[in-house]
Amino acid sequence: MAAKKRKPFIKLQCSECKNINYYAHKSKNMEGKLELKKFCKFCKKHVLHKEVKK
Repeated sequence: MAAKKRKPFIKLQCSECKNINYYAHKSKNMEGKLELKKFCKFCKKHVLHKEVKK
């Protein structure tokens, strides 16, 4: 059987402390950079996390 190609991981970086906390897959039909409000274990609060380069 042919191996299925996997989507690449993207890194999500905290907008306040600049630590990389999360890794996620991005769908093909999304345009622009991914931004999610997630919990940062370093800041200990919910802040905006943005997609960064590898």
